[in-house]
Amino acid sequence: MAEDTVDSKKYKAGKGASLYILMICTLLYMINYMDRQVLAAVVEPMKASLNLNDGDIGVVGSAFILSMALFSFPVAYIIDRWSRRKAMAIMAIFWSVFTFLTGKAWNFWSLFIPRSMVGVGEAGFMPGGIAMIGAAYPAKSRGAALGIFNIAVPLGVLLGSVLGGAIAKSQGWQAPFLYFAIPGVILGILALFMKDYKSVATMLSTGVKVTFWPSIKTLFKIPSLVWTMFGYGMVAFMTMAFLFWTPAFVGRAWGVDVAAANTVMVPIVLAAIVGSPVGGILADIWFKKNPRGRLYLPAITVGLSALCLAAALYLQLKGIGMILVVCYGVLNVMGMPSLNAMTQDVAPIAQKGLVVGLAVFCMYVFGGGWSPYVVGAISDALGQNAQALGTAMTIAAAGGILGAFCYFMASKSYVADIEKVRHEQLIAE
Repeated sequence: MAEDTVDSKKYKAGKGASLYILMICTLLYMINYMDRQVLAAVVEPMKASLNLNDGDIGVVGSAFILSMALFSFPVAYIIDRWSRRKAMAIMAIFWSVFTFLTGKAWNFWSLFIPRSMVGVGEAGFMPGGIAMIGAAYPAKSRGAALGIFNIAVPLGVLLGSVLGGAIAKSQGWQAPFLYFAIPGVILGILALFMKDYKSVATMLSTGVKVTFWPSIKTLFKIPSLVWTMFGYGMVAFMTMAFLFWTPAFVGRAWGVDVAAANTVMVPIVLAAIVGSPVGGILADIWFKKNPRGRLYLPAITVGLSALCLAAALYLQLKGIGMILVVCYGVLNVMGMPSLNAMTQDVAPIAQKGLVVGLAVFCMYVFGGGWSPYVVGAISDALGQNAQALGTAMTIAAAGGILGAFCYFMASKSYVADIEKVRHEQLIAE
């Protein structure tokens, strides 16, 4: 009888509710990346308008990423203890308001401050979104669902680059920020209607609640997770350099305007749109045959993507270089669904949001957060021309090789870590 009662309370989103969760989270994630990418799309006209150099732009880019990283922990902790759907709605509206204010900047500090606040607003979205989707879909199809969710990344980059560049060319660099703020507010309101699961508190055997720092300590006791977190940081160093500096690199190397420079992202991103769901499906297939396959896949694809990017930059993204950078786009995102699913596989229920906050924190503090500034500083030191920026971005690509090694090491303890939380069960809100 007790088992029947527990089963009746078990969280089951249902097909309609699951699809709604996936749709809203994916669209918000796309807007999230549009708002991230638009700064990179307008680097050259913004530099000229505000009288900035590569180092200044890199500082603004790093400030955004590090703000997101530093707030990812506390926001993710609040999400796990409060309400994912309410928190995600508030965050979407918050970051959209500051995206709008970024477009009103007139000097370095008026750009730096609102851009940092956009990072604060976006800090908890990924933890909330992955926790919601991870709960709405069973383990056997979780990789595919998160593969769809991760389509938002290349789509957001594509729209942020192409629309941002086109709007900036015709209406000025400020205009894209003003337009991109609107859909975030609308989707934030729609997020309030998602079906959530009940928040729970971790308890010690003594009956004492486990609070913020002990919760983090619990996650750092999961070996496969620790290796994955370091891998996230290494790969993010490469990825953030590519996303932030590629339009500027193309503009300098090819001698084209802001709109034309951003169109180079189109084939790369279209290829990446295919890579994410395919990677999720392949990871699910490999997982069924060998659970470690969920981590073997990103180890292989990320390592190959780093080699493709380095070669493409050497060729200035021309001819074979363009083919190689498109291959980078596919390979770089193929492992993302696997890694997102992995965090949900090994995390206790009470830390399913926090574990993604940890991932965001490690992704940016261990590497990605410093990448825009480091690449910009190296470029300044070498002369700020196309060759200087390309050299700096190639150095950043080494992070992909180190990340691949970390993912391989994580695979060794992954199965044992899954077994430790297999008995836990989600309860309906």
